[in-house]
Amino acid sequence: MLAKTLMIQGTCSHVGKSVIVAALCRIFKQDGIRVAPFKSQNMALNSYVTKEGLEMGRAQVVQAQAAGLDPVVEMNPILLKPSADKVAQVIVMGRPIGNMSAVNYHQYKPFLLDTVAKALEKLREEHELVIIEGAGSPAEINLADRDIANMRIAEMADAPVILVGDVDRGGVFAFLVGTLELLSSTERARIRGFLINKFRGDVGLLEPGLAWLEDKTKVPVVGVIPYYRELGLEEEDSVSLENFIGRQLLNASLTPNDNVDIAVIYLPHISNFTDFDALSREKGVHVRYVASPESLGSPDLIIIPGSKSTMSDLGYLKNTGLAELIIQAAEKAIPVIGICGGYQMLGRKIRDPHHAESNQEEMEGLGLLDVETVFSAEKTTSQVTFQIIGGWPPLLQKMAGLPKITEEQGYLSGDRKVPLEGYEIHMGTTLRGPGASPLFKIKRKGEERELEDGAVSQNGLVWGTYVHGIFDNDALRRGLIQFLRERKGLRSEPFSVAWAQSQLSWSRDKEESYDRWAEVVRQSVRMGLLYGLTSLKPR
Repeated sequence: MLAKTLMIQGTCSHVGKSVIVAALCRIFKQDGIRVAPFKSQNMALNSYVTKEGLEMGRAQVVQAQAAGLDPVVEMNPILLKPSADKVAQVIVMGRPIGNMSAVNYHQYKPFLLDTVAKALEKLREEHELVIIEGAGSPAEINLADRDIANMRIAEMADAPVILVGDVDRGGVFAFLVGTLELLSSTERARIRGFLINKFRGDVGLLEPGLAWLEDKTKVPVVGVIPYYRELGLEEEDSVSLENFIGRQLLNASLTPNDNVDIAVIYLPHISNFTDFDALSREKGVHVRYVASPESLGSPDLIIIPGSKSTMSDLGYLKNTGLAELIIQAAEKAIPVIGICGGYQMLGRKIRDPHHAESNQEEMEGLGLLDVETVFSAEKTTSQVTFQIIGGWPPLLQKMAGLPKITEEQGYLSGDRKVPLEGYEIHMGTTLRGPGASPLFKIKRKGEERELEDGAVSQNGLVWGTYVHGIFDNDALRRGLIQFLRERKGLRSEPFSVAWAQSQLSWSRDKEESYDRWAEVVRQSVRMGLLYGLTSLKPR
């Protein structure tokens, strides 16, 4: 018997569909229901690699974790990763099939319906309830004839639909009623409830509007969810990051003297910025995104993140003057870390002989690492375990009774056999020259052989890696922070791996965030109505 379905659609993008689905997944899991998330088509630069080495959208990973499941690619069979204004890499069932323009993809979408249907059916065979997330708005009438994300999926799954509106942006009643009016009569019949998200203030002030809405549309209001700051959930879309940057630009170069100041370079095609979520949750750490030379200041650490268009974003760094400031910072012994595309930018040169990413065949890098990168069409996607070949930061060296590491030797010296976890998503190969040492020893899931990854400069203060998720490892993250605190002359705790893990377990922190958010939604939503729509009962 196939699982029941419930679909969450929105009046437009960024109304909170993803986090609402995550909350509902956790609530139904808490109530003993075997629940799974599903989104047929997702557009995002923040992606994840499954245990099988397949790529999927980050939002469905969060939703899967909220449901207590390992993420599988069936939860997000189609992922679009924009590489230019009108071009995106199309990833189907975790594998890239090529780059397409918006027009070409629109024509191609109907051929993907069978893939979507099979992925959804597999989830329904293995669970009791599948919560489906729509994309954008179901009222985009110019795209409706080739829809593979909203009402066509609701029909395919025979799913009742809850329509979400964002009251914080204004005009929520117009959004809800207008969306309903633009749907066909059969589509309108699928809308079984309204959900109003991000409300600030006294709900009593909203009640006359809610009564009018129900009387006007004959559709019940399922609930009003308050505006909730600091969800603690990973963001998928860079729009949220852009909004954050817009709020912080005026004082981005200022940070309290008792904080470790980490500057992440904001790239036009930034990807996998969730790499820095665990860092940003640490007490005494200020993580800020830098979009202009004026806001860089003198941070304690600079990080160049991943990019979907490395050569284009490297050109952006050079054109804005950020490249020269990063080079100057490294010359002043400010540590610089590059991850994935950021690692490639730190090298002497990037080559693209087959135009896998760009029309340019080569570009000079920042020259901070003695490495060169050659792009290829083949994409590496794998979960990995890794060890630091160069060793741990100095505090761990002292704790282990090893010779003291001086500041000049950097914060990666020695050899500590501590297993760590992360994942790779990259195109191309990076080769080290004699002026760089390997950073990590990695083992890809399903493979026995060990490989060398990344590079460290001779002074140990500049390093790069292809491994994402390195800061999710508690001891590595805390060791780095303690190194930066000592270097800044701030008070540090006596260091041990156990102490580092006790300060903040990132996995435990995420679990607590899911529970907190689920409780907010449970208290705000008529769960009885939702259970009635699914014909299920809490256990």
